[in-house]
Amino acid sequence: MSDVKIVHNTADHRYEGWCDDELAGFAEYRLTDGVVVFTHTEVDDRFEGRGVGSALARFALEDVRDDGGRKVRPVCPFIKTWIDKHPEFATLVEDAHAATDTAADTTADTTAD
Repeated sequence: MSDVKIVHNTADHRYEGWCDDELAGFAEYRLTDGVVVFTHTEVDDRFEGRGVGSALARFALEDVRDDGGRKVRPVCPFIKTWIDKHPEFATLVEDAHAATDTAADTTADTTAD
């Protein structure tokens, strides 16, 4: 198994997971009023079960934490579940009362591992 290399692609607003020279997966986000809104995470079927999704989530959340001052809104079910399983990142989640996304903004899916 190859190591997963995570890259923050700021131009495309996503974190990318690379195995060797192949894009294995990504976690997309958008910035809204200083909040990093994770909207979609996807891992290519060929790389499922190799920890790509977890590596993406950990790197992205550590990056937000290290940047300081920002909160996250985990609209993507994979990122939300990952945070639930890793409570050390729960302090990054914005206050539920502050979230004002409409139902249209909360439509997201995931195919991460």
